[in-house]
Amino acid sequence: MTPNDFTIRPERPTDYRTVENLTREAFWNVYHPGCTEHYVLHRYRSREDFVPELDLVMEKDGEIIGHIMYAHAEIAADDGRAIPVMTFGPISIAPAFQRRGYGKALLDASMERAKALGASVLCIEGNILFYGKSGFVPGFTRGIDHHAAPRGSEVPYFLLKELKAGFLNGVTGVFHTPDGYFTDAAEVDAFDAQFPVKQKLRLPGQLA
Repeated sequence: MTPNDFTIRPERPTDYRTVENLTREAFWNVYHPGCTEHYVLHRYRSREDFVPELDLVMEKDGEIIGHIMYAHAEIAADDGRAIPVMTFGPISIAPAFQRRGYGKALLDASMERAKALGASVLCIEGNILFYGKSGFVPGFTRGIDHHAAPRGSEVPYFLLKELKAGFLNGVTGVFHTPDGYFTDAAEVDAFDAQFPVKQKLRLPGQLA
């Protein structure tokens, strides 16, 4: 990868199925047999918490090789405030272009756009080995817990990044994953039937 061998632009309606298929290919059998990420993306575009300005594709030589989407979310602070944050994902890179720096380039560029839109904090669920390179830290190190674990738990996959330095100073609370990221297995299967048949495999390293 070189700095000038790709472009990043907003996703267009004519891109939708291409991007959904890209997302499916990127995540198939990664975390569990099959994947749900392409359905999450498909459904999210019509949700109120979707951020259309941060629905972005990466192109190389006229081909879409990457995509990222953002959503509004919140931290339920212990002082009673609902603190607005953003989350993102899925972030997808075509398998042929993975582990070559394109994912980080897309992420970093999208975070600059999120900051320009006024986002102060990003909260995500992901691997610190990848996201740490872009400045993310475990949420528990900043006093922010994840809704799926008991308070005070050291959840290694819950990460955050301040886009506005010091925004979380003095804040403690719980991050809640937006409802749009939770799926129904039957709905996922029905949606996936619209795509070419792929074999679901149980592989080492999957989460479930």
